[in-house]
Amino acid sequence: MARKKPTARVEMIAFDVFYDDGTRTSNRKISSELLGGLDGDGPAVAIFEAQDKEIAERSGMPRGGIKSVSRSGKK
Repeated sequence: MARKKPTARVEMIAFDVFYDDGTRTSNRKISSELLGGLDGDGPAVAIFEAQDKEIAERSGMPRGGIKSVSRSGKK
């Protein structure tokens, strides 16, 4: 009987997203693979903007612009 190959574990990083209108969404998750490299958490804004655009198209309710993002649990 052959052993199963170990599955790759995908780590998710949670963010709090703050919008221009003062609202906040918590625990928005992104794969850590998308955030690697020299840019740090910079790509997270573009990813969340793309998600918000898709959600707005489906719901018909536009979302305000993103003011800032921070990792959940950081003050």
